[in-house]
Amino acid sequence: MAGPELKLDVNTELAARRTGMAFQRTRLAEDRTLMAVIRTALSLIGFGFTIFQFFQKLRDQNLVTHAGAPRHFGMALVWLGVLMLALGIAYHVQFMLGLRRLRQSMRDEGLIHGETAFPVSLTLITALLLLATGVAAIASMQFDIGPFG
Repeated sequence: MAGPELKLDVNTELAARRTGMAFQRTRLAEDRTLMAVIRTALSLIGFGFTIFQFFQKLRDQNLVTHAGAPRHFGMALVWLGVLMLALGIAYHVQFMLGLRRLRQSMRDEGLIHGETAFPVSLTLITALLLLATGVAAIASMQFDIGPFG
Protein backbone atom coordinates (compact mmCIF):
# COMPACT_ATOMS: atom_id res chain seq x y z
CA MET A 1 0.00 0.00 0.00
CA ALA A 2 2.92 2.36 0.53
CA GLY A 3 3.80 2.32 -3.18
CA PRO A 4 0.63 3.88 -4.68
CA GLU A 5 0.28 6.24 -1.73
CA LEU A 6 3.85 7.49 -2.19
CA LYS A 7 3.28 7.92 -5.93
CA LEU A 8 0.18 10.04 -5.24
CA ASP A 9 2.16 12.27 -2.87
CA VAL A 10 4.90 12.78 -5.47
CA ASN A 11 2.35 13.59 -8.17
CA THR A 12 0.57 16.04 -5.87
CA GLU A 13 3.88 17.68 -4.99
CA LEU A 14 4.83 18.02 -8.67
CA ALA A 15 1.43 19.49 -9.52
CA ALA A 16 1.72 22.04 -6.71
CA ARG A 17 5.18 23.07 -7.91
CA ARG A 18 4.06 23.36 -11.53
CA THR A 19 1.10 25.50 -10.50
CA GLY A 20 3.36 27.73 -8.43
CA MET A 21 5.67 28.18 -11.40
CA ALA A 22 2.66 28.95 -13.61
CA PHE A 23 1.84 31.88 -11.30
CA GLN A 24 5.38 33.20 -11.70
CA ARG A 25 5.19 32.86 -15.50
CA THR A 26 1.85 34.69 -15.53
CA ARG A 27 3.31 37.49 -13.41
CA LEU A 28 6.26 37.84 -15.76
CA ALA A 29 3.97 37.81 -18.79
CA GLU A 30 1.96 40.67 -17.28
CA ASP A 31 5.20 42.59 -16.71
CA ARG A 32 6.04 42.11 -20.39
CA THR A 33 2.59 43.42 -21.31
CA LEU A 34 3.17 46.54 -19.22
CA MET A 35 6.60 46.96 -20.86
CA ALA A 36 4.89 46.94 -24.27
CA VAL A 37 2.49 49.65 -23.05
CA ILE A 38 5.45 51.65 -21.72
CA ARG A 39 7.28 51.33 -25.04
CA THR A 40 4.27 52.55 -27.02
CA ALA A 41 3.42 55.36 -24.58
CA LEU A 42 7.05 56.51 -24.49
CA SER A 43 7.09 56.67 -28.29
CA LEU A 44 3.90 58.73 -28.36
CA ILE A 45 5.12 61.08 -25.63
CA GLY A 46 8.55 61.44 -27.23
CA PHE A 47 7.25 62.07 -30.74
CA GLY A 48 4.60 64.48 -29.51
CA PHE A 49 7.03 66.45 -27.38
CA THR A 50 9.57 66.60 -30.22
CA ILE A 51 6.98 67.87 -32.70
CA PHE A 52 5.77 70.44 -30.18
CA GLN A 53 9.30 71.67 -29.39
CA PHE A 54 10.33 71.79 -33.06
CA PHE A 55 7.48 74.07 -34.02
CA GLN A 56 7.86 76.07 -30.80
CA LYS A 57 11.49 76.83 -31.75
CA LEU A 58 10.50 77.76 -35.32
CA ARG A 59 7.87 80.13 -33.96
CA ASP A 60 10.28 81.64 -31.41
CA GLN A 61 12.77 82.37 -34.23
CA ASN A 62 10.00 83.91 -36.36
CA LEU A 63 10.55 81.34 -39.12
CA VAL A 64 6.87 80.46 -39.12
CA THR A 65 4.02 82.74 -38.21
CA HIS A 66 1.39 80.16 -37.40
CA ALA A 67 2.37 76.76 -36.03
CA GLY A 68 -0.77 76.10 -34.01
CA ALA A 69 -1.95 72.91 -35.71
CA PRO A 70 1.38 71.02 -35.50
CA ARG A 71 1.86 72.15 -31.89
CA HIS A 72 -1.66 70.94 -31.00
CA PHE A 73 -0.94 67.65 -32.77
CA GLY A 74 2.24 67.25 -30.72
CA MET A 75 0.37 67.98 -27.51
CA ALA A 76 -2.37 65.52 -28.50
CA LEU A 77 0.25 62.79 -28.98
CA VAL A 78 1.66 63.48 -25.51
CA TRP A 79 -1.85 63.38 -24.01
CA LEU A 80 -2.55 60.11 -25.82
CA GLY A 81 0.69 58.59 -24.52
CA VAL A 82 -0.02 59.66 -20.94
CA LEU A 83 -3.61 58.39 -21.12
CA MET A 84 -2.48 55.08 -22.58
CA LEU A 85 0.15 54.71 -19.86
CA ALA A 86 -2.35 55.53 -17.10
CA LEU A 87 -4.78 52.92 -18.43
CA GLY A 88 -1.98 50.36 -18.76
CA ILE A 89 -0.90 50.98 -15.17
CA ALA A 90 -4.49 50.67 -13.91
CA TYR A 91 -4.97 47.40 -15.80
CA HIS A 92 -1.64 46.05 -14.54
CA VAL A 93 -2.43 46.85 -10.90
CA GLN A 94 -5.93 45.34 -11.18
CA PHE A 95 -4.60 42.17 -12.84
CA MET A 96 -1.76 41.73 -10.35
CA LEU A 97 -4.05 42.21 -7.33
CA GLY A 98 -6.40 39.57 -8.74
CA LEU A 99 -3.49 37.22 -9.36
CA ARG A 100 -2.20 37.74 -5.83
CA ARG A 101 -5.66 37.04 -4.36
CA LEU A 102 -6.00 33.84 -6.41
CA ARG A 103 -2.50 32.73 -5.43
CA GLN A 104 -3.19 33.41 -1.75
CA SER A 105 -6.46 31.47 -1.82
CA MET A 106 -4.75 28.50 -3.49
CA ARG A 107 -1.97 28.73 -0.91
CA ASP A 108 -4.48 28.83 1.95
CA GLU A 109 -6.17 25.70 0.55
CA GLY A 110 -2.81 23.94 0.38
CA LEU A 111 -2.89 23.56 -3.39
CA ILE A 112 0.41 25.38 -3.87
CA HIS A 113 3.34 26.14 -1.62
CA GLY A 114 3.77 29.83 -2.45
CA GLU A 115 7.24 29.88 -0.92
CA THR A 116 8.76 32.18 -3.54
CA ALA A 117 8.29 35.91 -3.22
CA PHE A 118 5.79 37.84 -5.31
CA PRO A 119 7.57 41.23 -5.30
CA VAL A 120 6.39 44.62 -6.47
CA SER A 121 7.11 44.98 -10.16
CA LEU A 122 10.05 47.19 -11.13
CA THR A 123 8.24 47.63 -14.43
CA LEU A 124 5.35 49.23 -12.54
CA ILE A 125 7.73 51.62 -10.77
CA THR A 126 9.25 52.57 -14.13
CA ALA A 127 5.78 53.13 -15.60
CA LEU A 128 4.82 55.40 -12.70
CA LEU A 129 8.00 57.46 -13.13
CA LEU A 130 7.34 57.77 -16.86
CA LEU A 131 3.76 58.82 -16.14
CA ALA A 132 5.03 61.59 -13.85
CA THR A 133 7.44 62.70 -16.57
CA GLY A 134 4.61 62.77 -19.12
CA VAL A 135 2.43 64.86 -16.83
CA ALA A 136 5.36 67.27 -16.30
CA ALA A 137 5.80 67.51 -20.08
CA ILE A 138 2.10 68.32 -20.52
CA ALA A 139 2.27 71.00 -17.82
CA SER A 140 5.36 72.46 -19.46
CA MET A 141 3.76 72.50 -22.89
CA GLN A 142 0.40 73.80 -21.73
CA PHE A 143 1.58 76.53 -19.39
CA ASP A 144 5.03 77.22 -20.89
CA ILE A 145 6.74 76.54 -17.56
CA GLY A 146 9.41 74.26 -16.14
CA PRO A 147 12.52 72.82 -17.73
CA PHE A 148 10.70 71.93 -20.97
CA GLY A 149 9.06 75.30 -21.54
